[in-house]
Amino acid sequence: MAAKGISFQDRLIGAAVPVGALRGSESTGVGEFLDLIEFAGLCVDMDVSLIQILPVNDTGYESSPYSTLTAFALNPLYIRLKALEEAAPFSAEIEDLGNQFNKENRFPHYQVICGKMELLRKIYLANKEAVEKDAQSGALAGWIKENTWVKTYAVFRRLKEINGEKSWKEWERYNQVSTEDINSLWEDPALKKEHLFWAWLQKALDQQFSMAARTIRSMGLLLEGDLPILMNEDSCDVWSNPGIFCSDLSAGAPPDMYSPEGQNWGFPIYNWEAQARNDYSWWKARLKTAEKYYDAYRIDHVLGFFRIWASSRRDNSSALGRFIPYVPVTRKNLEKLGFTRERIRWLSEPHIPTGEITAEKEQVFQIALDRIGDEELWLFKECIKGEKDISALGFCPAAETTLIKAWHNRLFYEYEENNFFPVWYYRDSRAYASLSETEREDLEELLLKHRIESENIWEKEGMKLLSLLTESSSMLPCAEDLGAVPECVPSVLSKLRILGLRVIRWFRRWDEKGQPYIPFKDYPELSVCTPAVHDSSTLREWWDTEADQHSFAGFIGVPSLPKVYNPGTAKIILKNTAAAASRFRVFQIQDLLHLSKKWYAEDPAFERINVPGTANTFNWTYRLPAAISEIRKDHNLIQSVKELAAVKPAGKK
Repeated sequence: MAAKGISFQDRLIGAAVPVGALRGSESTGVGEFLDLIEFAGLCVDMDVSLIQILPVNDTGYESSPYSTLTAFALNPLYIRLKALEEAAPFSAEIEDLGNQFNKENRFPHYQVICGKMELLRKIYLANKEAVEKDAQSGALAGWIKENTWVKTYAVFRRLKEINGEKSWKEWERYNQVSTEDINSLWEDPALKKEHLFWAWLQKALDQQFSMAARTIRSMGLLLEGDLPILMNEDSCDVWSNPGIFCSDLSAGAPPDMYSPEGQNWGFPIYNWEAQARNDYSWWKARLKTAEKYYDAYRIDHVLGFFRIWASSRRDNSSALGRFIPYVPVTRKNLEKLGFTRERIRWLSEPHIPTGEITAEKEQVFQIALDRIGDEELWLFKECIKGEKDISALGFCPAAETTLIKAWHNRLFYEYEENNFFPVWYYRDSRAYASLSETEREDLEELLLKHRIESENIWEKEGMKLLSLLTESSSMLPCAEDLGAVPECVPSVLSKLRILGLRVIRWFRRWDEKGQPYIPFKDYPELSVCTPAVHDSSTLREWWDTEADQHSFAGFIGVPSLPKVYNPGTAKIILKNTAAAASRFRVFQIQDLLHLSKKWYAEDPAFERINVPGTANTFNWTYRLPAAISEIRKDHNLIQSVKELAAVKPAGKK
């Protein structure tokens, strides 16, 4: 349900901010759910009508909000300790924890979550008798009855804790469980204290987040959440519901200009047939839980509802991934084109010429390769089934890189006997280069036919699954539809009234000369326009270090834009963005703060939220440069943002 006074049909300005980035007056080292109320006050000042946040589910000790342990439980990182009724005797310790971290420019995720969990344990243990009584006949008992998922979650978290936080696949016991096993563990009197800790904690988190959501709605704002499409393999959901996932495959994204070997996320894909047999109850329950807090939600990687890019668990990259579903190229298809068994092997197995194996490396490579008779060609040994097998041989980095590059060099990937998928860069393969012109034409015709047949399947799949989502919730769906987008996606999203995502720097006519930007007046009304996202550089960093400034300045009709980003540059670019025909124009909070020189970091790269493809303590730890209360005093900033909300769509007076 939309916030009071706001319709989903309204043209809105929004601010995107991670909850952890907030600096509220009561924060303890990191932004907390209740800080959203204070942030909403700033948004009201600025005439911003929508607050968009990143996922807030429990990630354990992992900082990425997209690597969740559960689809239902909330992250203890965002609890306000001071607001717990039972926490009064621990006020000094809570204050000390805040003093330790509140002045950090980015919050140290691991230290903060450890500090909070330690205090939460102390608070719980000091009140365990009261909690146990509450769980028998009080409010906690009622809450558990309404949130039955918490039993499985509590059992999972306790087991994970006693196993040193290892993945459940590494546990000696209970790495495979039934519903009966989980219920038996939950009811075990000897374990009750541990299980109730997690239930007590989740009830408190639910209360605080619900209070924030209700208050935001009463202030006339919309709150938009983020639902990652996939689940971490090491999650409560995959552990307890393995049948609705396909864990033998790893989801990701195909290669592109930023990730030449694709992205391998390590997450299992869904077994949609199994989900259908259960009437998609897991997804429906997930949406029902999200609906308690959100007016709108962002469907992360919506393309995965049409088809998912999946690779073998024996690979590190996803260069040899494939789309699921897909109409396979069969051995019979290739035989009809005149390819013999030997030539099909040539197309689908990587061959390495002797000339590429230097004399000093030949002895080493013989460990991984077998020569084909007397031919000057080598094949990988039968025991090698993926990149991980190559890495396990222990070669030096240069040799390993050479072998993995050769492993990718094929036209087709035979993912199961007699079924083939064209590798992403098949036209760059040795096998493709060896084909005659006629063979290439015949093969391209075959691949186009299979692509069209697959597109028809993707369209039906996307329509079916996304209809399920839209019909199961009153929340407004917004889709993250970036990447290699099938032609059917825009039409399906439009039919279902789902808002797509348009990132200015990537919304271009890529096939035309000069790859021109698409005019703001031509943006779809059913879309969210934004200059940057959490996985990209901020607008400031993009302008200073990445943008073709001449091209973009010409696009917005201001050729005199300064070379170095400043508030004047920000105002011009953001006002043009605000004029997009999109229903929602959403700005990262960093991009809005750049309207005032007060809030500029010395290094613009420091203001990023995440750098994809990297794993470090920097990612996902962004914080506002000052307390929300201080930012609210910046009247020039507030006025500049208010002007964005007043901008009319391009082409209209």
